[in-house]
Amino acid sequence: MEYTDAPSTQTEDTMLCPNCGQRLPAGSESCDQCGWKREETAEGTASDAMAALLSIVPGLGHVYKGYRGIGLLFAIGTLIVLGFSGLAAIASAGFGLGLAVFYWIGVAMHAYAIKDHVFPSEKDEGEQY
Repeated sequence: MEYTDAPSTQTEDTMLCPNCGQRLPAGSESCDQCGWKREETAEGTASDAMAALLSIVPGLGHVYKGYRGIGLLFAIGTLIVLGFSGLAAIASAGFGLGLAVFYWIGVAMHAYAIKDHVFPSEKDEGEQY
Protein backbone atom coordinates (compact mmCIF):
# COMPACT_ATOMS: atom_id res chain seq x y z
CA MET A 1 0.00 0.00 0.00
CA GLU A 2 1.39 3.37 -0.97
CA TYR A 3 0.87 6.65 0.82
CA THR A 4 -0.81 9.32 -1.24
CA ASP A 5 -2.03 12.84 -0.61
CA ALA A 6 -4.99 12.30 -2.92
CA PRO A 7 -8.36 12.91 -1.30
CA SER A 8 -10.31 9.87 -0.21
CA THR A 9 -12.90 8.55 -2.64
CA GLN A 10 -14.95 7.09 0.21
CA THR A 11 -18.21 8.91 0.91
CA GLU A 12 -20.79 8.59 3.67
CA ASP A 13 -23.01 6.26 1.66
CA THR A 14 -20.20 4.10 0.23
CA MET A 15 -17.12 2.28 1.44
CA LEU A 16 -14.15 0.66 -0.25
CA CYS A 17 -13.52 -3.07 -0.06
CA PRO A 18 -10.49 -3.68 2.19
CA ASN A 19 -9.20 -6.38 -0.21
CA CYS A 20 -9.67 -5.05 -3.73
CA GLY A 21 -10.81 -1.43 -3.36
CA GLN A 22 -14.17 -1.97 -5.09
CA ARG A 23 -16.75 0.68 -4.14
CA LEU A 24 -19.48 -0.90 -2.00
CA PRO A 25 -22.58 0.48 -0.26
CA ALA A 26 -21.85 1.61 3.30
CA GLY A 27 -22.09 -1.21 5.83
CA SER A 28 -21.70 -3.98 3.22
CA GLU A 29 -21.17 -7.47 4.56
CA SER A 30 -19.32 -8.84 1.51
CA CYS A 31 -17.71 -7.91 -1.81
CA ASP A 32 -19.03 -9.42 -5.05
CA GLN A 33 -15.75 -8.93 -6.90
CA CYS A 34 -13.16 -10.55 -4.59
CA GLY A 35 -15.32 -12.54 -2.13
CA TRP A 36 -14.33 -10.56 0.99
CA LYS A 37 -16.70 -11.06 3.93
CA ARG A 38 -16.97 -8.97 7.06
CA GLU A 39 -15.90 -10.93 10.13
CA GLU A 40 -17.81 -10.94 13.41
CA THR A 41 -17.00 -8.28 15.94
CA ALA A 42 -15.09 -9.08 19.10
CA GLU A 43 -18.36 -9.49 20.98
CA GLY A 44 -19.72 -13.00 20.72
CA THR A 45 -16.51 -14.66 19.61
CA ALA A 46 -14.59 -17.18 21.63
CA SER A 47 -10.84 -17.03 22.04
CA ASP A 48 -9.09 -19.82 20.14
CA ALA A 49 -6.18 -19.91 22.59
CA MET A 50 -8.53 -20.13 25.56
CA ALA A 51 -10.40 -23.02 23.90
CA ALA A 52 -7.10 -24.87 23.40
CA LEU A 53 -6.12 -24.27 27.03
CA LEU A 54 -9.50 -25.47 28.27
CA SER A 55 -8.91 -28.69 26.32
CA ILE A 56 -6.66 -29.83 29.16
CA VAL A 57 -10.00 -31.34 30.12
CA PRO A 58 -10.90 -32.78 26.68
CA GLY A 59 -14.19 -31.42 25.40
CA LEU A 60 -14.26 -28.32 27.60
CA GLY A 61 -12.73 -26.15 24.86
CA HIS A 62 -15.48 -27.23 22.49
CA VAL A 63 -18.17 -26.41 25.05
CA TYR A 64 -16.53 -22.98 25.47
CA LYS A 65 -16.82 -22.38 21.73
CA GLY A 66 -20.49 -23.40 21.70
CA TYR A 67 -20.30 -27.05 20.60
CA ARG A 68 -21.81 -28.92 23.54
CA GLY A 69 -22.50 -32.19 21.72
CA ILE A 70 -19.03 -32.68 20.30
CA GLY A 71 -17.55 -31.60 23.63
CA LEU A 72 -19.46 -34.41 25.33
CA LEU A 73 -18.28 -36.88 22.68
CA PHE A 74 -14.65 -35.86 23.26
CA ALA A 75 -15.11 -36.21 27.02
CA ILE A 76 -16.52 -39.74 26.61
CA GLY A 77 -13.83 -40.53 24.05
CA THR A 78 -11.20 -39.62 26.64
CA LEU A 79 -12.31 -42.51 28.84
CA ILE A 80 -12.07 -44.92 25.92
CA VAL A 81 -8.64 -43.60 24.87
CA LEU A 82 -7.35 -43.85 28.44
CA GLY A 83 -8.54 -47.45 28.61
CA PHE A 84 -6.82 -48.41 25.36
CA SER A 85 -3.64 -46.50 26.19
CA GLY A 86 -3.57 -48.26 29.57
CA LEU A 87 -3.72 -51.64 27.82
CA ALA A 88 -1.04 -50.51 25.38
CA ALA A 89 1.11 -49.30 28.29
CA ILE A 90 0.99 -52.76 29.85
CA ALA A 91 2.10 -54.35 26.59
CA SER A 92 4.79 -51.78 25.78
CA ALA A 93 6.47 -51.03 29.12
CA GLY A 94 4.62 -47.71 29.51
CA PHE A 95 5.14 -46.29 26.03
CA GLY A 96 1.46 -46.81 25.22
CA LEU A 97 0.57 -43.86 27.44
CA GLY A 98 1.81 -41.68 24.59
CA LEU A 99 -1.45 -42.47 22.80
CA ALA A 100 -3.33 -40.37 25.37
CA VAL A 101 -0.90 -37.50 24.86
CA PHE A 102 -1.50 -37.52 21.10
CA TYR A 103 -5.24 -37.62 21.73
CA TRP A 104 -5.09 -34.58 24.03
CA ILE A 105 -2.98 -32.66 21.54
CA GLY A 106 -5.44 -33.51 18.76
CA VAL A 107 -8.44 -32.41 20.81
CA ALA A 108 -6.72 -29.12 21.72
CA MET A 109 -5.80 -28.46 18.08
CA HIS A 110 -9.37 -29.18 17.00
CA ALA A 111 -10.76 -26.83 19.65
CA TYR A 112 -8.34 -24.15 18.47
CA ALA A 113 -9.24 -24.55 14.79
CA ILE A 114 -13.00 -25.08 14.92
CA LYS A 115 -15.14 -22.10 13.90
CA ASP A 116 -16.99 -20.36 16.71
CA HIS A 117 -20.58 -21.30 17.32
CA VAL A 118 -21.06 -18.54 19.90
CA PHE A 119 -23.32 -15.78 18.63
CA PRO A 120 -23.71 -12.28 20.06
CA SER A 121 -27.03 -11.53 21.65
CA GLU A 122 -29.44 -9.53 19.50
CA LYS A 123 -30.39 -7.18 22.29
CA ASP A 124 -27.72 -5.17 24.11
CA GLU A 125 -28.80 -5.16 27.72
CA GLY A 126 -25.99 -2.86 28.88
CA GLU A 127 -24.43 -3.08 32.30
CA GLN A 128 -26.50 -4.57 35.06
CA TYR A 129 -26.12 -3.30 38.62
